[in-house]
Amino acid sequence: MGTLVRTRLVAGGAALLTVAAGLGIRGAGGGDGGGDVVKYGGDALYTVLVYTLVVLVAPRARPLVAGSVALGFSWAVELLQLTGLPAELAARSVLARLVLGSTFNAPDLLWYAVGALVAGLGHAGVARWRRGAGSPRGVPGTRGAPGTQGVPDVRRGVAGGRSPGP
Repeated sequence: MGTLVRTRLVAGGAALLTVAAGLGIRGAGGGDGGGDVVKYGGDALYTVLVYTLVVLVAPRARPLVAGSVALGFSWAVELLQLTGLPAELAARSVLARLVLGSTFNAPDLLWYAVGALVAGLGHAGVARWRRGAGSPRGVPGTRGAPGTQGVPDVRRGVAGGRSPGP
């Protein structure tokens, strides 16, 4: 399976988990809206979901780019709420209410940034881990593909990246 397909599968799984987490905190909040944890946790998760969708569409996107796009989109939606258009659409459609919200709230802008930061750090961490996972048990100069444990990695020219010496 190619790297892009694998990245898309992971991003799709992360999107589903994000939706489940959002529904979970909303459900745990009870009938009164759940207070600040539910409200602002949902804001952060909204941006995490947008981030995962960015990576799903553009699997080569670097964490900074994906985070910037997700944050910019989230902020744009929040600022659009100043126009009253999302409130009008939300009155007609549950989907519009979920995607666009209805009422501007300045603290939401901060929590969208928190979501973008958390998603970006997670993405960067996974990418770093995957790069390091190529060597079995951290042995430099060996590949980690099945059946190649301990096989010198000649992709760098010299096994282990060291010159043979005199």
